Amino acid sequence: MTWMGTAIVAVKTVILLLGSAITYIAFKAYRRTDAPSLRALGIGFGSITLGALLAGIAHQLLSVTLEVGVLINSILVAIGFAIVMYSLYLERG
Repeated sequence: MTWMGTAIVAVKTVILLLGSAITYIAFKAYRRTDAPSLRALGIGFGSITLGALLAGIAHQLLSVTLEVGVLINSILVAIGFAIVMYSLYLERG
């Protein structure tokens, strides 16, 4: 693995750890408050985290091209941000 591949794995690992922590905290807050906005927030951040994880797995283990990995990541990040935006809209209402 090149230094660039190692750097990608390291950054994806940090994203996975931080994203998982945010998702866990959001779901823990949802269970405590039963607020639908917090449930949506957890799902949104979970989707963003899943995008990073699946893109990394696809590229490193399944040997898909970097472009396909970036596309997988981008689709799930876009979906995740849309859900996060929706969670903020729920909070407003």
